[in-house]
Amino acid sequence: MSAGRIATRYAKSLIDLAVEQKKLDQVLADVESFRTLIKESADFRTFIKSPIIQASKKVSILKELFAKKYDDLTVKFLAILAQKQREPLLPEIAEAFVEQYRTMNKISTAVVTVAKELSEENKKRIQEQLEKSGISFDTVELEVKKDPGLIGGFVLEFNNYVYDASISHQLDLLGKEFKGNLYESRK
Repeated sequence: MSAGRIATRYAKSLIDLAVEQKKLDQVLADVESFRTLIKESADFRTFIKSPIIQASKKVSILKELFAKKYDDLTVKFLAILAQKQREPLLPEIAEAFVEQYRTMNKISTAVVTVAKELSEENKKRIQEQLEKSGISFDTVELEVKKDPGLIGGFVLEFNNYVYDASISHQLDLLGKEFKGNLYESRK
């Protein structure tokens, strides 16, 4: 079975347990915190992926690290993963959990990349337009990234579509159009 399918199943199990125990918001906060830790700490990533550290040692370390920070359900879930030697899949499980949470709560995610900082007013306008478009869920979470290479304009990634309204893209298109132009001046 592929790692993605395994991660999806574990994430589904955690969501089901969290809903059953009415702890979904707390578990989501724990998973978000965990995702941040995985992204920011190379040492932690090495620890969870290490085949050298015994499962029992990983369980005790995970409990020590998270027992006071996370909900008991989250800590027990992490311990079970370590016991079953599935902890290397934790990054994928966390991503699958958040994705399933968003689907369950009808939340779409959009990423807008801009050359310069985007004002709060413009963020809100983009979010409102996406929510009104009918191609999204009722709620849209907008993530903003900066890329000075765009020169100006924006790139919007949403529901597997990319709308590129950047100046750099327009210049590329114009350059391609001129390359294919058969007209040559004879001066």
